[in-house]
Amino acid sequence: QVHLVESGGGSVQAGGSLKLSCTASGVSLTTCDVAWHRQRLGDERESVSSIERDGTTTYSDSVKGRFTISQDKTKNTLYLQMNSLTREDTAIYYCQAVCFWEDCTRGYCVDRRDTHWGQGTQVTVSS
Repeated sequence: QVHLVESGGGSVQAGGSLKLSCTASGVSLTTCDVAWHRQRLGDERESVSSIERDGTTTYSDSVKGRFTISQDKTKNTLYLQMNSLTREDTAIYYCQAVCFWEDCTRGYCVDRRDTHWGQGTQVTVSS
């Protein structure tokens, strides 16, 4: 069974920094496209940043230049370094892994993918 466990959230003053971690078990993140999403109170969940299996990274316009996504494959862990935090960054941050695998149980092989989410970690930025 796949589990994603986030940590590193907390309360910080505007202008400060936090580093989020997401450690996976039950799957190797090298087989996954991984991402951070966030959900502000009353809003829909939105994508913040991602790393594809080929190493391509993306950032939303709202965090570009302030947040850095990275991955430690030896620790099977995804990170999000968040700098210059503002009150608008206050949200629950979720780790997502879209993992690809080959299903050969029917006598032939089919490419499949499963999406996994962490439980979320709260980030609160005060002015």
